Amino acid sequence: MKPSGRDVDPQDRAFGQRVQRFRKDRGRTQAEFAAALGKTSSWLSQVERGVQPVQRMDLLQEIADELGVSVQQLRPSIPADGPSQTPTAQSLSNDLDETRRLLSGHPALQTLLSGVDESGPTRALGLLQRDVDDLWDLTHAGQLAQVSALAVQLLPELERTVRADSDEHPAELWLLLSRAYQALSAAFVRQDEADAAWVAADRAIFAAERSGDPLHVCASVFRMVQAFVRLRRLGQAEHAAQTAIDALGEQGSQSPESLSVLGSLHLALALVRARASARTEAKEEIAQARSIAAQLGVNRNDFNLEFGPVNVEIQAVSTAVDLGDAGEALDIGLTIDAAELSPERQGRLLMDLGRAHAQRRHGGEALRCLLDAEAIAPEIIQTHQAARAAIRELVLVAGPNASRELLELAERAAALD
Repeated sequence: MKPSGRDVDPQDRAFGQRVQRFRKDRGRTQAEFAAALGKTSSWLSQVERGVQPVQRMDLLQEIADELGVSVQQLRPSIPADGPSQTPTAQSLSNDLDETRRLLSGHPALQTLLSGVDESGPTRALGLLQRDVDDLWDLTHAGQLAQVSALAVQLLPELERTVRADSDEHPAELWLLLSRAYQALSAAFVRQDEADAAWVAADRAIFAAERSGDPLHVCASVFRMVQAFVRLRRLGQAEHAAQTAIDALGEQGSQSPESLSVLGSLHLALALVRARASARTEAKEEIAQARSIAAQLGVNRNDFNLEFGPVNVEIQAVSTAVDLGDAGEALDIGLTIDAAELSPERQGRLLMDLGRAHAQRRHGGEALRCLLDAEAIAPEIIQTHQAARAAIRELVLVAGPNASRELLELAERAAALD
């Protein structure tokens, strides 16, 4: 897992500081420099804080070229005639670059053209199922380096297998492929790579349709909505969520799985409404989701959506904070026991409670919640703009009295850049 900031490698921290110094000397903002590298601002922020290791030689050279310096100026430990061996720490990289590159082409084009899988015998369905389950577990745990390593091997295999073994277990294989792409979409959203999340969600929808499972199509639409929200394309997010909700409503199924998907889509639409400052509509969507969760009565994890009474209240906290209702957010959030949910959901709740405390000028409580969120799910603090905005506000309000803990958190989150 990526280091949270307290335990980053000193060499990575020094490297990041050099990148930042050279960038600022050249008068370039994080956004400009990141765009030149084809990266996000959040990724560059993590590099400059030492949280995101950069040890691939091609990427080091690209950064150096863009800054107009030598690789040795950025990382003096590398000999002038080049590294003595290929860097072995690429597996530590948490930037999902290899998976993003994989999405840029067709993972099974040779099989598609020839109709033959020339990579060797395919594995049993049960083994593929286990790997897809592992992919989701790693995504929920925020272990994105491991997500990338597994996906780079698993996705091409699944893409080849669904085409080479189309007469045996076709529906099951397409469903596994859809679930894998859904996991990647969720991972890319967490890494603030929303454009890649959109691509992965679209492929998940296609594979789910081929599997004949319409609920997985709707679950994939949920992932697309999340990508649209991160891209600030609220109109597209609203359309995608509403059309899926309408279709499920017409279908009328009361199965737990259908209710989980329907409830999750209402929560997604509540987020869209809140981001658009549509207070009444956002609260109506939360009420719809509460009603569905009450029908279920328990917290479930159908389609890895983690829908149920507790998750509805977590989203209600987030919605209230987005609407500026800090008191309501705290009233709801402080009654929630999220211990059984994933680190992602626990971290999100703590982040939103920190934001609510910040809105109420409860500096100590806000800092405690944000630090706890960082400890559980570091990437939430590192990539979420709302978290960084809350930290920045805390620093500005505290002024010269800002504590060392707060200033260190602000540095780790690059909240003051």
